Amino acid sequence: MSEAVEELAVPKVRADDVAPNRRRGGDIRVVLSPKTVASTSGFMGTLTLAPGEFVAEHYHPYSEEFIFVVRGRLTARLGTQVTELVAGEGLMVPKEVPHRVWNDGDEEVHAVFHLSPLAPRPDLGHVDTEPLPNPGVGQAVPDVGGPA
Repeated sequence: MSEAVEELAVPKVRADDVAPNRRRGGDIRVVLSPKTVASTSGFMGTLTLAPGEFVAEHYHPYSEEFIFVVRGRLTARLGTQVTELVAGEGLMVPKEVPHRVWNDGDEEVHAVFHLSPLAPRPDLGHVDTEPLPNPGVGQAVPDVGGPA
């Protein structure tokens, strides 16, 4: 093993230590990103949706999004196709595909998401296609860090 690997500081971030962004709906926390761990290829976070909550429709011009449900039942619409995910299931949202997720069950949903590759700038990574449920709350662009 090389000396550089042996001396590597392991970057670790608690989701509870990250401020939630509720602007687009639910509780979204970008946990591992260029800002928090100096990642260079993408970012990962958590999504919590109470019953009746949703994340407004949007798309990513540069990134694929991977969503994995840890607990609960999540409904997702990709384009015109609607699918349901339960704990232990995941899906991939191709870049440029409008998508929306919601919780129409009676139990809280906990999911993990990952987007890759990074957009050239954070403000180019996310395009909203429907009105936001909480437009005055949180940042317009998730604070993932990286080029500004």
